[in-house]
Amino acid sequence: MLPEAASTLPKKERLNGKKDISALLAGGKWGSVGCLRYCSKPNALEYSRIVVSVPKRLFKRAVKRNLLKRRMREAYRTSKQLLGACPQDILFQYISPEIAELQEIRLSVETILKKLAK
Repeated sequence: MLPEAASTLPKKERLNGKKDISALLAGGKWGSVGCLRYCSKPNALEYSRIVVSVPKRLFKRAVKRNLLKRRMREAYRTSKQLLGACPQDILFQYISPEIAELQEIRLSVETILKKLAK
């Protein structure tokens, strides 16, 4: 059984490259919701791109950082349709010192996407 196309996260939807990330950090709008801080900037593409970050100073163990990054990507993947037709480059940064459950992260991501869709 193939996954539905709307709920996938292909490589083209991941923001990478020093130039693109620097442009996002320099010219993006910042905000925070729950356990996440975000930076967003409209892009000229037909799709949105994301990058997720979990600081090493909060979680020394890579296993915990990777768990949180997986949860953030999963939350975005399942709710990206909330953005509608306004493509953006988005940085999700985890800021809480505790490991949050997937539902809490999903709620934060959905709130962020609804704010950005306006």
